[in-house]
Amino acid sequence: MNVKGIHHLSAMTGNVQGNFKFYTEVLGMRLIKKTVNQDDTTAYHLFYGDERGNPGTELTFFDFPGIGPTKAGVSSISGTSLRVASDEALRYWTERFTAHGVKHSPVTEFAGRNVIFFEDPEGQQLALVSDETNEGVAAGTPWDRSPVPEASAITGLGPVKLTVRKPESTVAVLGLLGFKETRRVPALAEGQADIIVMQVGEGGTGAEVQIEPRSDLSAATPGKGGVHHVAFRVEDKEELLAWIDILNQMKLPNSGFVERYYFRSLYFREPNGILFELATDGPGFDTDEPFETLGESLALPPFLEHQRKSIEANLKPLDTKRNSWIDD
Repeated sequence: MNVKGIHHLSAMTGNVQGNFKFYTEVLGMRLIKKTVNQDDTTAYHLFYGDERGNPGTELTFFDFPGIGPTKAGVSSISGTSLRVASDEALRYWTERFTAHGVKHSPVTEFAGRNVIFFEDPEGQQLALVSDETNEGVAAGTPWDRSPVPEASAITGLGPVKLTVRKPESTVAVLGLLGFKETRRVPALAEGQADIIVMQVGEGGTGAEVQIEPRSDLSAATPGKGGVHHVAFRVEDKEELLAWIDILNQMKLPNSGFVERYYFRSLYFREPNGILFELATDGPGFDTDEPFETLGESLALPPFLEHQRKSIEANLKPLDTKRNSWIDD
């Protein structure tokens, strides 16, 4: 009963059109689902990923127009990594980021891998991490119509960084999920404790969480450029139901079973207040759209389809049909 790795990560944007442009045109990820936040159907929920949106490749965004910027602090998911195949790919990205005016660091070594730290247009803290020496959870398959060459393309989610005041509590909950500490690395902030690196299952970049203890920060304020939650992979519905029993036995408050149609979920907060989700590997994102046109139209799960007219009336138009840049 261990989770298998990272399933997806959900962040927030205040500019859905700009978000779509950056993540598809600059980062070259595929929009594999344009749907709505099932808990607030006035907001888009965009899913980016590899060619099919395989588990472990999905970076998603809730669109909240007018939301203020996030304020960094504890009790937050403070860093999101995206995998690329090699150190050579990082050299490609250094040039691409410069050409597109993306704020970024040089290639640097962190936690035993070469990385580039960068920001999206709303200040989300991101990193590209090289899989040059990686062993563990397999990467995804880049979309062959991406504007980024396949050898340099983003192949999935890498390590997720959690910033907390009391790391022992987060370590304990991750331990319950099957994570084990693999090493500690020097803090990014002067005078702070080492970052605790934990991995689960097959390990590697697709199954790693980095816990950053910070005693010098107040609580984060959520907003655009911030992360809402991180989801971890479980095999299927039966395993998810077993996890509900485990959390109830541990007296950890949770959502119980949640039907998301494209996957099934369970939500709970670890003691430092960060929202965790457990999500099943299936059914997947091509259950209601052809593979060739994923993300081009507004997709709604069957239980929201009867509200389509009113939902579409409350959404700002967003054209996600494949434009000419795909073939350039």
